[in-house]
Amino acid sequence: MSTLPEPAVVIAREAGLAHLLTRRQITMIGIGGAIGTGLFMGSGIAIGYAGPAVLVSYAIAALIAIIMVLSLSEMAVAHPAAGSFGVYAEMYISPWAGFVVRYTYWAAQVIAIGSEAVAVGVYMGFWFPGVPLWLWAAGFGAVLVAINARSVANFGSFEYWFALIKVIAIVLFIVFGLDAIFGLTNGAPIGTHNLTGLPGGFAPHGFTGIWFGVLMAIFSFYGIELIAVTSGEAENPRTAIPAALRTMAARLVLFYGLAIGIMVTIIPWTNVGAAIVTQSPFVRIFADAGVRQAAGVMNFVVITAALSSMNSALYLASRMAFSLARSGHAPRQLGRLAANGAPVSATVFSGLCVLATAGVAWLTPNAYNYLVGVALFGGILVWIAILCSHLRFRARWRGSEPVVRTPLFPYAQWLGIVLLVAILVTMAFQTRAWSVAWLVGVPWIAFLSIAYWAVRGRADRPGTADAVAPRV
Repeated sequence: MSTLPEPAVVIAREAGLAHLLTRRQITMIGIGGAIGTGLFMGSGIAIGYAGPAVLVSYAIAALIAIIMVLSLSEMAVAHPAAGSFGVYAEMYISPWAGFVVRYTYWAAQVIAIGSEAVAVGVYMGFWFPGVPLWLWAAGFGAVLVAINARSVANFGSFEYWFALIKVIAIVLFIVFGLDAIFGLTNGAPIGTHNLTGLPGGFAPHGFTGIWFGVLMAIFSFYGIELIAVTSGEAENPRTAIPAALRTMAARLVLFYGLAIGIMVTIIPWTNVGAAIVTQSPFVRIFADAGVRQAAGVMNFVVITAALSSMNSALYLASRMAFSLARSGHAPRQLGRLAANGAPVSATVFSGLCVLATAGVAWLTPNAYNYLVGVALFGGILVWIAILCSHLRFRARWRGSEPVVRTPLFPYAQWLGIVLLVAILVTMAFQTRAWSVAWLVGVPWIAFLSIAYWAVRGRADRPGTADAVAPRV
């Protein structure tokens, strides 16, 4: 069994990053990371599974996300680090776990950016149909690499305003939607008939539909873990992380709960579709409220949401690559910092990999589905690793008081693990796109495991441990 490294030694490896992110920026970055195009465009898939009972699906997903992020924040305050949950897996589970978690999360983020880059190209075609998709994907990708290669404060400012546009759009949607439901200013109210009065009632597909809705809903919250990664560059993580956590969790539950509730109340769940921007429920609400060019406004919001997701995902990918390099599991060059304290080499390398995955998505969509399988499998795996790390973290901290304490420990953590494992099992037996996660996820973990033991074996040879940084 591998000897667990001392936390102080692991955290010291990642020293040198600039601590410039403010509490306000961290809060908005966390909200922006968890609110992506899934809410604006992809929520229709979850509604199709569960009907109006999708509210229960999102409540279950929100519970899992809150348990995970509370556990993660407790460790982030104790050990601020750019490698975050990858570092905690190394410290509290095993070095192998830290290796697998960081590489899996890095790959998941690179793939996510590639898919968003292609999506942005499609959305820009709404206004500029004659411009090639790849040109938009490459252009926006280059801009975001430039943003992330500068000071982290610069990244924080851009992401703050990106996220703010999404928040404003959701608030307006909620205001206009409530007005339509209760008829406050526009005459006859729509009422709540669509919640229970349609064939099948509130839960037309029963618990099975609700549970399948959870599969989609859980990935709507994917990205909320971003807040812990910022702890390695926060001005004062001991106060900024807990404060950002409290406000972010409350706002996310409010935004998702109200937005999804309004969707299924105003539009019959059988008619909700989110395949293209002009079909988004947001477009209909804005149009009914008298907003001119509602489809164009919504297209702008969705593009902003996609760029925000790309921006935050590139930040995450670069920090994971940086952490891997500092731990000796990636080329040393990726662990170097520029004069402004940013890991420029890791950012550029991750950006080039994004272009490769975007190219796969553009040229061969069927092959790209298998890449997405890594992201789906990896997202759940990382969340499980976070909860397992927290259980071991508390065991080793016995006798001392963490700055932040997660309520209902350890029952909440075990509940989260059981629900996440159940989601993975469900994905394996779902005949639709979800099963691809297992088809590529298991071989991916096997490949990383072989790579880890090969790297470790080379590092353990006499005379090579200090002379050569392990690589894969």
